[in-house]
Amino acid sequence: MKMLNQLIKLVRRKNIFRWDRKKMEIKLIATILYYAGISLRKTSKFLRDFEKFSHEAVRKWYHKFAQLFTNSRKYRRCIAIDKTKIKIGNEWWYVWAAIDVDTWEILGIMVTKWRTSIDVIKFVKSFLVYCENKPLIKIDRAPWYRWALQRMGLQYEHETFGERNAIEGWFNILEARLKRFWKRFPFNTSKESVERWLTAFVVIYNLEVRIS
Repeated sequence: MKMLNQLIKLVRRKNIFRWDRKKMEIKLIATILYYAGISLRKTSKFLRDFEKFSHEAVRKWYHKFAQLFTNSRKYRRCIAIDKTKIKIGNEWWYVWAAIDVDTWEILGIMVTKWRTSIDVIKFVKSFLVYCENKPLIKIDRAPWYRWALQRMGLQYEHETFGERNAIEGWFNILEARLKRFWKRFPFNTSKESVERWLTAFVVIYNLEVRIS
């Protein structure tokens, strides 16, 4: 209930459902159910006694949550970054994520075709806007990190376990959710659509972390 109340406040403040006629509470419950792993069709069937809507409506409501992504700008001691592979249709893509190891909030999410130092620079810039300082970056020993972080003047440490467990743990949560559709997004899905899906996932995850 606390999470639902927080979502209601956030959605009303951002006004992402301006023209929809369905009750906001139903939209939010449907979105949370889908986030938790219930399929789009099962979500619409499960709630049809309260309100009738299509599985496509659930998909659209969920994607609108990507508009709510934000983090406060503040001092951050340490951030861990990592990546994983996902399939979009028959092609492999990389998902990058960054987590504040003290708060466990996800600060950045990005999808790329390649894993290069240029991708690292672009990704790191995307989450540094939420930092008042230059935080310590925890990384694995992949070769694309070192040059990029040195060029940006950031301190970094290689770490296998320790504080990097935070980002490993988050990827475990994401991968468990992606197993619901066999770790592959549909063939007609675009990179932009996948990024919206992931960003919406992060929005709800971060809210869970903040109220826990």
